[in-house]
Amino acid sequence: MKRVGLVGSRGYVGQELVKLFEAHGALDLALAISQRDAKSPEEIAAEALDAYVLALPNGASEAYVSAIAKARPDAVIVDLSADHRFDDAWVYGQPERKRDAIARATRIANPGCYATAMQLALAPFVPLLEGPPSVFGVSGYSGAGTTPSPKNDPEQLRDNLMPYSLVEHVHEREVTRELGARLFFAPHVAPFFRGITVTISMALARPSTLEALEARLREAYATEALVRLTREIPLVRDIAGRHDVVIGGLAVSGDGAHAVVVATIDNLLGGAATQALRNLNLALGLPERRGIDA
Repeated sequence: MKRVGLVGSRGYVGQELVKLFEAHGALDLALAISQRDAKSPEEIAAEALDAYVLALPNGASEAYVSAIAKARPDAVIVDLSADHRFDDAWVYGQPERKRDAIARATRIANPGCYATAMQLALAPFVPLLEGPPSVFGVSGYSGAGTTPSPKNDPEQLRDNLMPYSLVEHVHEREVTRELGARLFFAPHVAPFFRGITVTISMALARPSTLEALEARLREAYATEALVRLTREIPLVRDIAGRHDVVIGGLAVSGDGAHAVVVATIDNLLGGAATQALRNLNLALGLPERRGIDA
């Protein structure tokens, strides 16, 4: 049994992680606390743990990382915030693209939820692009966290769709960095609780066909159990409570120069907790999907 600590256990993602750890069978959740609990980073780092998962808001992880690095330098740290996604000393934790590097890592930056869906849907098409794709994204309000704000206020969201951070969103910069291709991302929050849908519009440098683009998707994800392909347009209500990402609805214009693809993911599971557990499994030498439902 590997002993794991979770900091941020009361947040929405933290609650999902607790459930996953309890059903895992090879991980002992030896420490599960909220950032609000009266326990210092140094006290947390002093625990004899094999790994730490930080499910904290952006900007809150550094004190814990520093304390753990000093007390337990060989322990694995998985950071779910954006704090280390742009740090070359950390491995970016997207198993479909960086599985081998994750298995050798002790510092893993978990990708963002929107960023996971966008990257998996876009990656097979990057060599074909002419100019930046445009992404229209909609998230359930759990993505705004538990701290009260207009973006997670059901009354303000009722019968509404709320745009926010329409330029230079952190996930826009994250995907641009990881795929080496710029994109434009317009996020919105809706009155449902969980789930994300992204609609990606791409200009193609050379005309293509629907069959050729579908073949690229099949080739890219033929062996990936947690990437599901469909010809239908995936619906956000169908992804709630699931661990995978669904990519579908691929459409191509008559002249073959414009394509659109849709992806959905549960922002709390596939876009966060599930991916963190996969990263932790890989880094600890366990089967990647251990503890994840079929």
